[in-house]
This record gives sequence, structure tokens and C-alpha cells, in this order.
Amino acid sequence: MNEKVIYLDNNATTRVAPEVLEAMLPFFCDRYGNPSSIHRFGGEVAADIEQARRHIAELLGAHYRDRDDCASEIIFTSCGSEGDNAAIHAALAARPDRKRIVSSAVEHPGVLSCLKEWERRGYEVVLLPVDGKGQLDLGVLERAVDRDTALVTLMWANNETGTIFPIREACRIAHAAGALFHTDAVQAAGKEFIDVDDLQADYLSISGHKLHAPKGVGALFARRGIPFAPLILGGHQERMRRGGTENVASCVGLGEACRMAKAVLDDERRELARLRDKLEAGVLANIPEVHVNGDMEHRLPNTSSISFKYIEGESILMYLDMHHICASSGSACTTGSLEPSHVLKAMGVPYSSAHGTIRFSLSKYNTDADIDRTVEVLPPIIARLREISPYWKQR
Repeated sequence: MNEKVIYLDNNATTRVAPEVLEAMLPFFCDRYGNPSSIHRFGGEVAADIEQARRHIAELLGAHYRDRDDCASEIIFTSCGSEGDNAAIHAALAARPDRKRIVSSAVEHPGVLSCLKEWERRGYEVVLLPVDGKGQLDLGVLERAVDRDTALVTLMWANNETGTIFPIREACRIAHAAGALFHTDAVQAAGKEFIDVDDLQADYLSISGHKLHAPKGVGALFARRGIPFAPLILGGHQERMRRGGTENVASCVGLGEACRMAKAVLDDERRELARLRDKLEAGVLANIPEVHVNGDMEHRLPNTSSISFKYIEGESILMYLDMHHICASSGSACTTGSLEPSHVLKAMGVPYSSAHGTIRFSLSKYNTDADIDRTVEVLPPIIARLREISPYWKQR
């Protein structure tokens, strides 16, 4: 009998909810019409996409005089990275006389890689530092944003540490200087309360596979009234803002996932935080020389970044995998490097700790039994690795 997999890597991707899959299935065989077609068969599918768009708008807090108005600000994308790139592209096109972009040193590669390309094209890119908690200094941000700034783009919540930025205040600072504001809310959607109308963000991007929808679909909120230059040119789809026939089944799935998330958001946040705190308490009580990274007051309810001193994170993951426990490392080993991640470097986490950092990220499908099992197997794993670690012996 196969041992149950304990999946604690939900910031990487999530299980598709059974209800989401059920909502998607008709669009593979029965309701397969092209939503751009003028016949009724295609028109019915177009109506399903618009319903999904409304569910997304409601999760993000886009409210106008009727539901169709709020849905018009939602553009379907293929993923969070496309949403980030599209928002940056559109913002710079809307402010062509400004040549500065302000962001942070801990953004997702979907933003950082894009900004490198715009820097190559002649834009000034300012990456703001963070403190030891991974938190942003608003005074530093305010000094960095000037009248030449076209865009401020800051993640809502960090994918590695869970630290939540003061997005509302950052948006106010951007607008005070006449700059546009984008937030990568990929990790926040479905875990934090989002109200784009209260926030007054100009752009906000999410990704389906982070909140129990399938991979390959995302959404970008783009506030009405701001010119939007599409990143992908093609047909008239998405109100001329993204060419290409919509991925109908996945769009419907994302809509259903957003509807479900909104309905239970408060309860799920409390339960995830309880399980996260239980995991951290068990680790700290049973393993010496460990540290929890991030802002303990302002962080996602499901995310715990824990550094185990003097050992390699990859070795920890290998032993956890032997016990059918899935988590992530805080180093860039998947790229062929054993260097700590750019997030931990920016936070100033010592090498002896950063090198042995593990990210545990939970979902609504995790249980107390999952946490109990992880806390049970982790101490002997750490003890064994430290026995053979020259750094542990030399400490």
C-alpha cells in the first residue's frame, strides 16, 4: 500500500479542486464552441467565460454599478508571469514620457526578468532593498519615486517567506507622483482579502494554479480609463487586450476557484494560520539552531520559511521526500547553483542559515496529521545531516 503524500509545497502549485475540475469538464467535449463565434453554440460558451470573469472580479473586489462593469476590467492570461509582463508593458506604454521603474529586490522572476529587459532598452530600474524581515521601508520607496517614474511594481506577498508588503501605502505613494501601480498578487489571491477598488491599484495579476485552479491560466486586473497596449497581438478577444482564442475550460476553472475562495476565505485563513503555527512550534521545540524567516506580523497564513543552520536544504528535501513529504528549498539549486535565493540574500540571512532554508506552504487540503507527521520525521533528519556536516562540527 502506497504511503500518502504529504504535500507542503502549495506556493509552487496547488491541487486542482474537484469542484473546479467538475466545472471544467463540459468544455472539453460537450461545450466546445469558440466563444468568438456568432452562432448560439459559441455564444453560450462566451457567456460562461463572462460568468467566470465576474467571479474573478468579485474575489478581487472590483465593484461598479453592475456586475458586467466590474468584469470588463479582468483580462484572462496564461499565468502570473504573463500578467506581470503585460501590466509592465501596458504601464510603460501609457506613460511614454517617463523612464523610471521602481520595484523591490525580492520580486518574483516574472517581474525581475522583465525589468532587466526594459533596463536593456534604456529604462532606469530601481530595486528597493528590504530589511531582515523581508519588509519594505516606505520612506525609501517615497524617496525613490519621482516625476520620471512611470510604474511602481511590488508583489503583494513574497512567495518564499510570505511577507506581505504595505501595498495600500505603496500605491498611494506611486499615485502621488503620477506613476501607475501594479502588484503581483499571485500568492495573495485566495489567501488574503483583496479590494482593488479600495486599494486603487491600476494593475493586479493572479495565477490559477496557486488557488486550486489548473496551470496555464491566470488573470490581470486592468483599471478602466487607463490606456492598455496589449502584449499579445491578434484578434478581438479580451476586448482587444489579448489576442488568441481563450482557454475556455481553464478560464471557467479559474472562475470557479475564485468563487470558492471568496466564499470561505475568512475560515480558511484562520485554519491555515493555525496549522502553520503548529508546524513552526513543533519544529522550534524539537530542533536547535533554527530560525523562522519573514515578518511574523505581516505574512501569509499558509507560508513558513525555516532555516536550519549548517546543513544543505537540498539534503533535507531529499530525506523528506523519502518520507513522502514535499516542500521547497530556499536556494537556487534547480538552476545548477547552490547559492541561496535572491530573497534570502536581500534579507541578509547568513549563509550558514540561508543554505539550509526550507519553505513549507500549506493549503486547505492539509490536516493536523500532515503536520504531526512532518514534525515527527524532521528532527531525526536534521540530526543525521548535522552529524555528517563539517560546518556543524566547526560551529
